[in-house]
Amino acid sequence: MLAAALASLPASDSSPAVRWSGLVLVGLGLWAFALHTHLLRRLLAFNITGTGIFLLLMTLVGETTTAAGQGLVITGLAVALLGTALGALLIRRLDALAPSQQPSPVNGRQVS
Repeated sequence: MLAAALASLPASDSSPAVRWSGLVLVGLGLWAFALHTHLLRRLLAFNITGTGIFLLLMTLVGETTTAAGQGLVITGLAVALLGTALGALLIRRLDALAPSQQPSPVNGRQVS
């Protein structure tokens, strides 16, 4: 599946190693997102997927439009940073709203 996706990308002068690295990062990020149920780990997996997509986008940029491609990727990185901060705050808020896993004290003493 990765080989078919790599072959379908248009040819450019960039290194094939960068293109493979982007595809591997996208694959690992999607795999980790599907595997883990903890919200913070899923957020990190989503960031890894985004990093792989940014690498793939830079390999697709031709030599004539390098500045435009870099501008789009930098804008995407800024949006990804803000999205990660918002996601982390939402996860923190959800964790605060969840019931505590610790036993409640009885008569001022902790129950073992």
